[in-house]
Amino acid sequence: MLKISDTEEVIFSPELISKFNEIVARYPEGKQKSALLPVLHLVQAEYGWVSTPAMNKVADYLDIKPIEVYEVATFYTMFFLEPKGKYVLEVCRTGPCSIVGADKMMKYIEQKLGVKEGEVTEDGLFSWRGVECLAACGMAPVLQIGPDYTYYENLNEAKVDELIDSLRLKTVEKPQIN
Repeated sequence: MLKISDTEEVIFSPELISKFNEIVARYPEGKQKSALLPVLHLVQAEYGWVSTPAMNKVADYLDIKPIEVYEVATFYTMFFLEPKGKYVLEVCRTGPCSIVGADKMMKYIEQKLGVKEGEVTEDGLFSWRGVECLAACGMAPVLQIGPDYTYYENLNEAKVDELIDSLRLKTVEKPQIN
């Protein structure tokens, strides 16, 4: 993943432009804006987040106005508009999860990681946030972890400890929690 700041110019690699071209080719002539979501996903995968200069460059590439890119990137919570950790813990905070302890899990994650919601740990490994429904109400509280968005259900403090510690130690590709 490339590092980028919110002020530096973005230059997309030839490989990334090639991927953009493949996506745009799926749409009729003059409808390149339809490629905006998948192009933003590729930008985020490349840089870890979607900076303003990156959004401007996407607008140039798709021949649309920058505001059209901003509107989409700011509407969808799947796009990160600030740098994030290598692993993003997203805790479902809607009714069913809250009833069975999501708020307690978010407070615990904040304490465990030592960062507030949206911040990045000093080592750059973690950030966390509350999100809307993850559609796993029967196994609440639940969280998903990006970048691959694996679900972890029936959370408690011990499971959160095990999960964070295994990610921190990088002892396994995808931590398994019982």
